[in-house]
Amino acid sequence: MLNAYSPSFTTYEGGIYEMELTRAAIDRYATFCSKLKPEIQGSAYKNLEKVLQFKPNPWMNTSQYLYRLATILKVNTTAFIVPLYAEDYETIIGFYPLLPQRTEVIQVAGEPWLRYYFQNGQKAAIEYSRVGVLTKYQYKSDFFGDGNKALSPTMNLLDIQKQGITEGIKQSATLRFMARLSQVLNPTDLNKEREAFSKDNLSADNQSGVLLFDMKYADVKQIDSKPFIVDAEQMKIIQNNVFNYFGTNEDILQNKYDENKWNAYYEGEIEPFALQASLVHTNMMYTQKELAHDNAVIFTANRLQYASNSTKLQVSSQLFDRGILSTNQVMDIWNMSHVPDGDKRYIRKEYADINNLDSNPDMKGVDDIATGQGEGIPKSATTSTTNAAEEN
Repeated sequence: MLNAYSPSFTTYEGGIYEMELTRAAIDRYATFCSKLKPEIQGSAYKNLEKVLQFKPNPWMNTSQYLYRLATILKVNTTAFIVPLYAEDYETIIGFYPLLPQRTEVIQVAGEPWLRYYFQNGQKAAIEYSRVGVLTKYQYKSDFFGDGNKALSPTMNLLDIQKQGITEGIKQSATLRFMARLSQVLNPTDLNKEREAFSKDNLSADNQSGVLLFDMKYADVKQIDSKPFIVDAEQMKIIQNNVFNYFGTNEDILQNKYDENKWNAYYEGEIEPFALQASLVHTNMMYTQKELAHDNAVIFTANRLQYASNSTKLQVSSQLFDRGILSTNQVMDIWNMSHVPDGDKRYIRKEYADINNLDSNPDMKGVDDIATGQGEGIPKSATTSTTNAAEEN
């Protein structure tokens, strides 16, 4: 490379996917990404559109494929996609998300190749131009993301926090009574005395509920057991560190978001993934000539499914009668099944170019009213409007 750096990538073993809070943040991200719909623009590789939409490889459906791809990207900051080829090693028939333990870029006859190793010792290689690579936090490497080591201090705090709560509860629940003997005993006799006191007073055999002890005990006190709780402010700081790092919040994780919070999360997290996935799949599939003819893979999302009913109604009515949305596209907004001939578009007939009102006999009366010369809408315009409403 230009910087004399030998590019290699090793899977991070810091356990970012093993913590409850970080896994929840990753799961929400991957779940939303799994709802994206791949669409092929152009005529080349049009046969792969249904493959991408239903089963990109023999082992995963599209939802599982995108979920795992997004999860790998969040956990490792680098995700690899290997194309599946037909027997000619040229025709792409599917895609598979790769999770190697170690990956490196090597030069073969002046061309970069991606060589990857798995935990079982197996290895393989493929031309770098054929493989798809999604990255996050890419800075030092020309090929890979820089990993999630910046989150290590927060991960340590999460671990210490959970251990502290566990140990605090154990300690507070262990000691029930404290007694001071009036005489000095050796360790062996002291243990025997403690066992005898516990058996006589604290075991199930004591059904009276009365605690009795003789004069050899100078003092006996009951210990009020209280579970140990980490300070709420400290817990909030640690949680916010995770939220800030993953670009999420408590409402997203607990499915309490409204349309505004969802739109913000979509634009900040999901849309960048959709854009990068679109570019990666497009560059894997098409040659420069095919790209020049506007062939592309696009990952889309129906963001209005998360909107309120009032917003859905407003968008549906405003865009449908202007010919922008078809019937089936409106059905998608409401998460309803498509209808026959639902791809047709309609437009209200009473709309006209304001500069051509004089040439439209049906709109002449409207023009007269606008200029103060008319007394009402002519019958022809009323009939046209009524017919247009009936047709719609």
